[in-house]
Amino acid sequence: MTTALERIERTTQALKVFPLPSAVLLPHAVLPLHIFEPRYRALVRDALAGDKVMALAQLEPGWEGQYAERPPLQPMMCAGLIIWHEELPDGRYNILLQGVCRARLLAELPADKLYREVRVHPLPDPVYQGPEEERLRQAVLDLAGRVPVSFAENLLPLAARSQGGMLADVVAAAIVPEPERRQELLCELDVRTRLLEVVDEVAELVARLSPVKPTGPLN
Repeated sequence: MTTALERIERTTQALKVFPLPSAVLLPHAVLPLHIFEPRYRALVRDALAGDKVMALAQLEPGWEGQYAERPPLQPMMCAGLIIWHEELPDGRYNILLQGVCRARLLAELPADKLYREVRVHPLPDPVYQGPEEERLRQAVLDLAGRVPVSFAENLLPLAARSQGGMLADVVAAAIVPEPERRQELLCELDVRTRLLEVVDEVAELVARLSPVKPTGPLN
């Protein structure tokens, strides 16, 4: 069976890319997207007809005045798979895009389609094991007592079964909302450094939140 990474690697010479300044996809995370612009409807339609692979990318600063054209892309993006979709009667799409790996921009292809395609170098994380993993899991456990139960019940199992770079990415995807900070973490290729940065993110969040008061009987 073809793995998700192998599917990404098959598209590196012509990877469909959706520039979206308001959102950053991280590997292993799932992002819901509503696709309404005609050029990106075409992108999703073509992806669904083929390998279901596309990337989400940020634009370089100063893009605001030329969004309808082809403003420069930031060099680090996340390639992913469309794992669910719904086509609406008017041609719009709702999709779930799951991140697979980081990808570095090498070149943009000539503009012969409505949407943009790029050549990339995929950057899957190397295998990593270190004490930073347990530090992050402990930080997530500390956070669990300060967030709604439903949030903790989703995050704790993810943290428990994830390792290395995946652990850093799934926790960051859950707790870091700002696109700029998510992009910084996407650009961090050193797994140990990324784990430590996410430990700091969790610690800062814990410091801002009060413990959740129990709502049921105590015994």
